[in-house]
Amino acid sequence: MNRWSGARLLRTICICAAAAVAAGLLCSMVGSTGVGWPDELQRKFRLESVMDSALVGAALAAAGVAYQAVLRNPLADPYLLGVSSGASLAAYLWRLPAIAAALGGLGIFAAASQQAFAFAGALIAVSIVLALGGRRGRLEPVTVLLVGVIVNSVNGSIFLLVNAMARDLPGSGGPLTFLVGGIQDITHAQRLGALLLVGAGWVVLISISGQLNVAGLDDGEAQALGVHIHRLRWIALCCASVVTAAAVAISGPIGFVGLVCPHLGRLLVGTDQRRLLPAATALGAILLMVADAASRYLAAENRFGTQLQVGVLTGLLGGPFFLWLLFAARRRT
Repeated sequence: MNRWSGARLLRTICICAAAAVAAGLLCSMVGSTGVGWPDELQRKFRLESVMDSALVGAALAAAGVAYQAVLRNPLADPYLLGVSSGASLAAYLWRLPAIAAALGGLGIFAAASQQAFAFAGALIAVSIVLALGGRRGRLEPVTVLLVGVIVNSVNGSIFLLVNAMARDLPGSGGPLTFLVGGIQDITHAQRLGALLLVGAGWVVLISISGQLNVAGLDDGEAQALGVHIHRLRWIALCCASVVTAAAVAISGPIGFVGLVCPHLGRLLVGTDQRRLLPAATALGAILLMVADAASRYLAAENRFGTQLQVGVLTGLLGGPFFLWLLFAARRRT
């Protein structure tokens, strides 16, 4: 494995960041009022939407790179470990009058937002997966995958049960708000908190990206190369889960970004994780910014009567892509 200098890594990050910034400027020219350079009022709204989309997309794509590397599964994505369903379920439970009244008496919860509650739910879900997916301090990739599927299924069932028992909950938006993610109504405090968590997690992931190159090898081969594979899995999965939870807490469950972007990155820069992580991060930001701009454009055309959630558009893109990956994997076996 070739050594990378700090200058080479910085150059790679700068190129990827420049591509994302250029895409963001183009997306800021598309809005519900039309296409073109925005005025002062439109510019503020559009830039906030673009920055939020870039933050969420970058976080999900970076987490997808880590998950696919340490779980040795090209179909893995940030939602495989129950992060999405845990956050959505907690956000919905937060609206129950009994829970809202109980938490309202505590100062820390009175000042907290619904996204903070969703963040706690995401971390609880992924903690359960990691606890049940490990054995004697070692993570077993196949077991982690299976437990993640089960936790997602259980969370989804609980969500539907609560929705059937408690209707007309206070607050805006219906159950679909918690099933399909979107980039609306994010406060400055929520944005700053997510940025700090995503940034810290991404720095850790880029620092171990060289070791992630050997994560796909047999455990014995990785140990022979001097990589503590079990410790690496714990670090990568925990960081990727925190990054994903921070994104889901402010946007909801936007699907398939963490699945599609790592594969697109491999087509562009290859499989070296040191190049792939910055490239996939930029692609995730670009993909979600374009989806957000497309939702604003469709709202301007009055095709749907309202602005679509970006999760709808990413689902339309990611579903067929997932099936293509699945059948491609079957043809190789």
